Amino acid sequence: MPAAETVAWAVEVDDLIKRFGDFVAVDHISLRVRKGEIFGFLGPNGAGKSTTIRILCGLLAPSGGRARVGGFDVETESEAIKENIGYMSQRFSLYDDLRVEENINFFSGVYGVPERLRAERKE
Repeated sequence: MPAAETVAWAVEVDDLIKRFGDFVAVDHISLRVRKGEIFGFLGPNGAGKSTTIRILCGLLAPSGGRARVGGFDVETESEAIKENIGYMSQRFSLYDDLRVEENINFFSGVYGVPERLRAERKE
C-alpha cells in the first residue's frame, strides 16, 4: 500500500460512469483533488453526487472509468479506502434512495463492524 506522503492526489477520478440498468447516474466525470485541498461537490438533485461519493467510499463499483482515493483503487482496494477515510453524510438519518438492508450494510461498513458479525447484527 502506498504511504500517505507519497500519494500525489487525494482523489483521482477519470471518466467515471455508473449505470443502473438503462439509467446513467454518473456520466463520464473526471476530477482531481490535491492532498490538503478543500473541494466542493455541488449540483442539483439527481446529478449523481451521492452516487459518486458512494463509489469513492468504496461502497459501489463503477460501471466504467477509474477512481482512486488516497492512492487506493475503488474497485480493487475498497476495504483500504474504508479504513482510511472519514465520511459524514449531509443529514443524520437513513438514505431514502437505499433499501433498509443497504442502509444497514452501509453503516455497518462505516462503523467498522467485522464482516463475521454483520449478518447476526443485521438480524
